[in-house]
Amino acid sequence: MTAPGQTLGLEMEMAVARRDTGASHAVGGYFQRLASIKAARDEAPGMSRIEGRDVGVSVAAGESGLDNGFNLLETAFAPVSAAQGGLAELGRRARRELEDALRALDAEDATVLNVSEHPACTLDPAWYAAVQVPRPIYRELVGHREWLHRVGIDAKAQNSPCTSVDVREAARALNVVLGLAPASVAIFANSPLESGRETGFKENRLTVWDRMFRHSRFAGDHYLQRLPERPFADLGDYFRWMFGPGTASRCLPLAVEDGYKSAVGVYLQGSPSLSRFMASDGWPGLRTDTGESVTLAPQGGHFEYSQFAHFLDARWRYRLVSHPPLEALREAWRRPGGIEDLYAGLGAVGYIEGRAPGAGFADAQLLRDAGRTVAATTVMAPSAMQLGLMRNLEQAEDLLREWGWLRLRDMRADAMRHALDDDAVWALARDALAVAEGGLAADERHWLDYARYVVDSRDTGADRLLRLWRGLEGDPHRLREVCRARAAVPL
Repeated sequence: MTAPGQTLGLEMEMAVARRDTGASHAVGGYFQRLASIKAARDEAPGMSRIEGRDVGVSVAAGESGLDNGFNLLETAFAPVSAAQGGLAELGRRARRELEDALRALDAEDATVLNVSEHPACTLDPAWYAAVQVPRPIYRELVGHREWLHRVGIDAKAQNSPCTSVDVREAARALNVVLGLAPASVAIFANSPLESGRETGFKENRLTVWDRMFRHSRFAGDHYLQRLPERPFADLGDYFRWMFGPGTASRCLPLAVEDGYKSAVGVYLQGSPSLSRFMASDGWPGLRTDTGESVTLAPQGGHFEYSQFAHFLDARWRYRLVSHPPLEALREAWRRPGGIEDLYAGLGAVGYIEGRAPGAGFADAQLLRDAGRTVAATTVMAPSAMQLGLMRNLEQAEDLLREWGWLRLRDMRADAMRHALDDDAVWALARDALAVAEGGLAADERHWLDYARYVVDSRDTGADRLLRLWRGLEGDPHRLREVCRARAAVPL
């Protein structure tokens, strides 16, 4: 069973396609239908809107929304505790959510695909403008920081396990999930195609960060998507890497209570790092809504607000009962283990968000090749793997040392390109899977069945998709037939 006090969550992203053509599809009317489905179960759904458009449905079990575009659904499940059933209950909720999504998509003749990137969707500016979710934060990312945000608008999708961790073990757990990420990249690889062509990568989805930040206005944005040269010593070290010299603070909220993606912000003049700003008495800036000049005084809440600044394969995400007092935060950040001490006293609740596994679901092809028992664990296998590694932290750290941090950092590119065809990546995947299995109770280990099948056969979702794609070469309805075979099946 899940360790006492430990909770599990999941961010499940779903690429949407039309049934009649296989083309990427931007949903319309979807959320009203989804709300009706959930209301019929007395779940009391609440609607979220941006600029008059429906973008989400919230119930007690989580929020069904969108990632960056109306062609990419994203459900963030509420944490599930051991007492509620752990992996089994989270799996039940994920299955029901997929069933709900497919029912709501029926009216649009659309479905969810078992891919981590739509196989043949354009990335051009017109498509981006048509399907982008109109979040205020994108004005900063695209207009101010000059990210090539549209490189992800073809429904690049991940399956993000979220595993709670005590603040005093957060840095250790983060190192493990980051260092062993090549194993997860390879096992759950599911995106060999882009724009209707073979890319040469088994997990092309993960090329998005290099491409998005390569020509950013701030070089630090690109720096923050590459694993550093050594593991993090503690959380203070982690935040110094994220917010230190060479990085530029993100736009900060005028009021720290405002949400991450909707706050009225302030652009700091001269683009200082967050560490410079936090050490100051105040910094001149411009409001994002009016352009008015203001002086923004640092607060502990600005530190907590900025926790999303990097794009590695895992993050430590957290919330505090109250914002840290500024002077206490400054002092704690200078001291080894100081952030852990401070945050423990502030009631920190945090989890590791894994970002390496590509989105994956059961489909007709997988059912035929692997059988129902294996296929039924596809969605939950990344969660089981991350949970097992974090439960078996000492052995996982031994594995990090055995393989070597810098070697693992370099292996990520091999995992993206070759997945389990690379012998070293395959060996790492076997090692990581064994450690993860050792961290799970006997009645939890079956959730690794999909991962075991992939490792034993060396046959990933990407390999299966390539066989389909190549087998239909010359067929005028190639995309439609591939997408029909890869339509998600709730199990």
